Amino acid sequence: MSDLAAVHEAETDVGPGRLVLVVGPSGAGKDTLLGLAQTALADDADVVFVRRVVTREASAFENNEQVTPEAFRAAKMSGAFAIDWEAHGLCYALPRAIDEDIRAGRNVVANISRTVIPALRTAYANVVVVSITAPPEVLAARLAARGRASDGPIADRLRRSVETTGADVTINNVSTAEAHAAELVRVIKGQ
Repeated sequence: MSDLAAVHEAETDVGPGRLVLVVGPSGAGKDTLLGLAQTALADDADVVFVRRVVTREASAFENNEQVTPEAFRAAKMSGAFAIDWEAHGLCYALPRAIDEDIRAGRNVVANISRTVIPALRTAYANVVVVSITAPPEVLAARLAARGRASDGPIADRLRRSVETTGADVTINNVSTAEAHAAELVRVIKGQ
């Protein structure tokens, strides 16, 4: 459940920059494609990849800042987050600093839960939702290969339906990661 109060209590339609929201099921390859896109756009000062704040052990495959549940609660209470949510027993947030980048006209890219899309579409003037997905058998193989204990049982993750309705762009990540990352880069740049 997201904390909608944390989304711009007095302000809506933050712009003119774009907020590119990446969603999709566990194992779809979101972090892989985001990592490749970030590398491809490393010299582009108009693109910012958000480091989510998460109450889970950091991973080399994710662009997350690990915090304890206590530190998360304290940051939330101090207003440090643009939005926060819970998923799979963990707490996630986007730092409020994204507002400055969006006001400066930058494209801000964030990996989020689909549950917070409506609140973010309300709070920001220009939101693009990118759904990254793959067939169930591909998801299962990827989840098994990464073997991350914090993912919980693979069967539970696969049973969870991730609806892509409402996405502006869908990337079916079954070909090469490089090809799909190039597709993501085009979306980020608004091409």
